[in-house]
Amino acid sequence: MLKKRIIPCLDIKNGRTVKGVNFVDIRDAGDPVVLAKQYAEQGADELVFLDITATIEARETLISLVADIAANINIPFTVGGGITTVAQAKALIRAGADKISVNSAAVKRPELVEELAAEFGSQCVVVAVDTKCEDDQWTVFVSGGRTPTGIDTLAWVEKMEALGAGEILLTSMNNDGTKAGFALDITSAVAEKVQIPVIASGGAGTIAHFETLFKQTTASAGLAASIFHYGEIPVPQLKSALKDKNIPIR
Repeated sequence: MLKKRIIPCLDIKNGRTVKGVNFVDIRDAGDPVVLAKQYAEQGADELVFLDITATIEARETLISLVADIAANINIPFTVGGGITTVAQAKALIRAGADKISVNSAAVKRPELVEELAAEFGSQCVVVAVDTKCEDDQWTVFVSGGRTPTGIDTLAWVEKMEALGAGEILLTSMNNDGTKAGFALDITSAVAEKVQIPVIASGGAGTIAHFETLFKQTTASAGLAASIFHYGEIPVPQLKSALKDKNIPIR
């Protein structure tokens, strides 16, 4: 059985780490370089950096900040936010990103996923999927969760895998920031639909939530933000507790 990964997420706005609830009510959570260094030292398996307003503000991801973070960590580092071209992705990888995450741009132009996979290999391409359940239907949202697309989530992840995505970062907007637990139903359905790793995001609030995630779905990683940023559950404590529950952790 593949070992499960624990991934802190840095949502970046105006160069600072922030966190919201259900994609709104954003508040400050600290200096991203300091936090990134701390997580690498604590034994986090990977780090995700999402420039959450890059798409809405129609600008590129903050390359200098990516370079600063990359210089301070020694774990795999995924960067997303406002990436619309292979050239932008190349600049971020040069700055130290290991993987590129695309979301809105993939919906607008799915061939981008194919182009990124051809250029860097599927292992470098993460498709982030922000999904929301309305009327018992899980559909894809873009522009930082502001815009509904009407696209069925399961059909979308299947298409992304076919185009060359190497990983799906699945965020339940209904659960995001609530600390009420991961969305097990859609996470399980997505993980069964694709053969590539699925990172579950949205709703982590307790160690038990990660245990349930890994025991009840085949998600390969659990991603969280506020519980790590505000010191509620330190990464080493989480990993040690999961090992005690016989969950294979790196």
